[in-house]
Amino acid sequence: MVSSTALILSLATEAPPGLLPARNQMAISLGWHIILACFGVAFPSMIYVVHRRGIVRDDPVALGLAKRWAKVSAVLFAIGAVSGTVLSFEMGLLWPGLMGPFGDVLGLPFAFEGLSFFVEAIFLGIYLYGWGRMPPRRHLAMLIPMACAGVVGTFCVIAVNAWMNNPTGFRIVDGEVTDVDPWRAMFNDGVWLQFAHMWVGAFMLVGFVVAGVYAAGMLRGRRDAHHRLGFTVPFVFATVAAIAQPFIGHLLGLRLATSQPSKLAAFELAVETESPSPLRIGGLLIDGHVRFAIDIPVLGSVISRNSFTKPVQGLETIPDANEPPINLTHLAFQSMVGLGTLLALAVVIFWLARWRRHDLLDHRWFLWFAVAAGPLAVVALECGWIATEVGRQPWTVWRVLRTSAAASSSDGLWWSLAGVVVVYLGMTVGAYVVLRSMARRWRDGEEDLPSPYGPELAESARVPEAGAPSRAGGPPA
Repeated sequence: MVSSTALILSLATEAPPGLLPARNQMAISLGWHIILACFGVAFPSMIYVVHRRGIVRDDPVALGLAKRWAKVSAVLFAIGAVSGTVLSFEMGLLWPGLMGPFGDVLGLPFAFEGLSFFVEAIFLGIYLYGWGRMPPRRHLAMLIPMACAGVVGTFCVIAVNAWMNNPTGFRIVDGEVTDVDPWRAMFNDGVWLQFAHMWVGAFMLVGFVVAGVYAAGMLRGRRDAHHRLGFTVPFVFATVAAIAQPFIGHLLGLRLATSQPSKLAAFELAVETESPSPLRIGGLLIDGHVRFAIDIPVLGSVISRNSFTKPVQGLETIPDANEPPINLTHLAFQSMVGLGTLLALAVVIFWLARWRRHDLLDHRWFLWFAVAAGPLAVVALECGWIATEVGRQPWTVWRVLRTSAAASSSDGLWWSLAGVVVVYLGMTVGAYVVLRSMARRWRDGEEDLPSPYGPELAESARVPEAGAPSRAGGPPA
């Protein structure tokens, strides 16, 4: 347990000069990197499904999809390696007040995350270069450790964040961190539900984004087997994730009443403790009063507390110095919930229509929605992280270390922020140019793209995949 003397680490009289640039830099870095991390978690599983279908059903279209998606995955992995490296340096550079005292507590998950990254990189390389060089099923099996490594790495990063919300595995004696139990810190009380929320969210994001690419192709008249399969596989993953996510989020939210009541109060815009509490949709807190909100009686207690009578603790019980930015937290949370609900309803409608033998892919309005669903899923994920991180403020480590005490005191971080903006803007442009170039060349019939995907083999040296022609057919999205 964390003793009350832990509050010694929280005594910061004023914000250091590095606090604002540190926050902005971390927000940009994490907000950008998290999208790539989702592809590392979910994309290998989708590639596995289409690759296995290609082998088992002797389907050249599925094999062609697997080969193309693998090359896209390689590009995203390379860019993610850069952004992840930037983040690893930022933890110490921006937050010395966190990494200094608590480095021993957090070292274990960071070490495992690094090992997972190397394992994923190794098997991604083997898989990429294995086309035509390995027996089909052994080649397919290379995706399994690649997918597992992505999941383990993500768990380790989420474990650190969950620990910030549920600090344990140490004691503080006379202002010094002691009796460190890194395993207890890594497997803290909140890690499993928070990881499940992120893991499912990754499949939801990647599923909708990839399906949207092929929906855009169908809007341009490319309604062949390649595009229908390219839409259906990720859309199935997105469907399962979109339906499961509200239940996981509900279970995760039930913990907040006891673990982080100020965050729950901001989520619900609960200015006063009410029993039962209403569900407050929309609204802003202006001069201490809620404006522009729609209240649904009792439903707030039902959703937040699984009760018809239990109240949501109001902000009047939280000291002003310990309140999070209320409006930002509330709007981010409700945007996440609203977009997630919209996407869940959309997939249910799609499959109910198909069950009744109505294919919504024949309707342009649905294809436009499918294209928009990818960006909407990205926004929902980003809003979820904003709600989680901003809602924990003013604490970096809940009730142990204030963010003002964790941040660097250097006023030179503005230059670091500018450099990160330039680097990430360059990576964004570079990724767009490379992926667009690959798509254009695939549409022109170039299947075996040159370096960095390995040297060309002589035809006599090729070992074809089962059922796969030397050049997989079907136009790309």
